[in-house]
Amino acid sequence: MELKRKIYDDLKKWKDTWNGKSAVLIEGARRVGKTFIVKKFAESEYKSYVYIDFAHPSKEIIDLFENDSYELDYFFELLSIYTKKQLYKRNTLIIFDEVQIYPKARQLIKYLVEDGRYDYIETGSLITLKKNVESIVIPSEELHITMYPLDFEEFMWAMGDSVTISFIKKSYDNMKPLGVLHRKIMSVFRQYMLVGGMPQAVEEYIITKDLNKVDLIKRRILTLYREDVPKFAKGYESKVLGIFDNIPAQLSRHEKKFKLSSIKKDARFREYEDSFMWLKEAEIVNLCFNTTDPNIGLSLNMLQNTLKCYMADTGLLFSLALSSKKLIDENVYKNILFDKVGINEGMFFENIVAQMLSTLGDDLFFYSHYDKEVSANRIEIDFLIQRKGKICPIEVKSASYKKHASLDKFINKFGRRLGKKYIIYTKDLKVEDDIIYLPVYMTMFL
Repeated sequence: MELKRKIYDDLKKWKDTWNGKSAVLIEGARRVGKTFIVKKFAESEYKSYVYIDFAHPSKEIIDLFENDSYELDYFFELLSIYTKKQLYKRNTLIIFDEVQIYPKARQLIKYLVEDGRYDYIETGSLITLKKNVESIVIPSEELHITMYPLDFEEFMWAMGDSVTISFIKKSYDNMKPLGVLHRKIMSVFRQYMLVGGMPQAVEEYIITKDLNKVDLIKRRILTLYREDVPKFAKGYESKVLGIFDNIPAQLSRHEKKFKLSSIKKDARFREYEDSFMWLKEAEIVNLCFNTTDPNIGLSLNMLQNTLKCYMADTGLLFSLALSSKKLIDENVYKNILFDKVGINEGMFFENIVAQMLSTLGDDLFFYSHYDKEVSANRIEIDFLIQRKGKICPIEVKSASYKKHASLDKFINKFGRRLGKKYIIYTKDLKVEDDIIYLPVYMTMFL
C-alpha cells in the first residue's frame, strides 16, 4: 500500500516555485520514509530520474564524483551511462540518498544548481554533525525540509478516513466540544499512539491489525538505531546508548528532567552534551529545554544543561519502554487502547504532545522553578509555545487529574505576558476560567 504524505505537496511547491534554482535537502530519522517519498515524487513528476544511494554506491559512481565532476558535460554523460538513465533538460530529477555519508556530493550541489539542467533532492540524517560538514563548503542552494513520522491526520488517511480531521478542526476553530464523536476519535488516537508514525509499522497495522507484528517492526527499527550508534557516534557511543536506554525511565518520573546520575553517579552534562545532540541530529529524540524567563525569545534564557528528552515517535517509545519483554502481550495493548492500563500513561501523552509540537515546527521549552524552602512556590509547566507575540503555557494532564496548581501559580506570576492557556488532556474540549481544555488530538492545530 502507498501512504499519503504531506511532504509530497511541499516537494511539488518547491518544484513549481524554484524551477531548478534550488535543491531540496530532506532530513529525517532512518525508516521515516524519505527514500520512498522522493522516488514516488520522481516517478510522478519527472520524465526520468537518477537515484544514487551513497550508503551503497558503486565504484564507478564514486570515481565519477572524485575525478570527473569538474566538467559537467562529461559528468552527466557518464552518469547517464552508469545509471542507464536518459537525462532530460528540466525534466530529470537526480536524487542523492544518504548524502551525509559522502559530503563531497553535497558540496557539488552548488555547481549543479548553477548549471540548471536538472533538479536535485538530497536526503539524509545527521546532516549538520561536525564530521559530516567539516571538509566541505555547505551549499546555500539548499532548501531544508524535515520529514517526520506520520502525523495523526496522515494516520487517519491511512485508515481510510479523509473527513474526520476537518470536522475536528471546525470544532477547534469554534471552541465547541465534539460530544459523542470525541470518544471515537480518542479511540483512534490511542491506536495512533501505540502504532506510531513509522511507515512500516503503520502499513502493517492497516493490513493486519496485528499489534504484535507491529511491535516486531518497531523493535527492528529500535535495533537499527542502536546499530547506527557505534557506526556514527564513535568516541561517545556508550553515552549515546546510555541516554537512549534511559529515556522511558526518565519520562516515567514525576519530574521528567533528565537526571544523568541515573546513568553514572558523578556524570556531568558537559560530558554528555554531544550525545544528546547526536540523538537530536539523528531525529531519534526531541529535546525540550528549561527556560528561566518565559518571554518572547525563549531560547535566550534557556538552561542548556536542564532538559527533557522525548522520543521523536511515541509508538517507538511504547516498544522501548516495554523492551524487557520479547514481545508486548496483546492484552497489554488492549488495556492501553481501552484506557485500562497499569503503566504510567502520562509519559506517553506528554511524549505525543512533544511530538506533535515538534511536527508543527516548534522548538520545545518548559518552565521549572524550584524553591527549596517553600514547596508551595514550586512551578512546573510542561511546555511553552509562542503564538501571536505571547507565551502560551501548556500542561498535559491525565483524565483523572483534580487540579492545576502549577498553571495557576504561573498565570499569577506572568499573566501579562501570556496568551492562551492550555490544559491538554483526554476528555472533550471545554473553556473554563480562561483556560482552554483541549483533547490531546487537537494539539495538531496549535
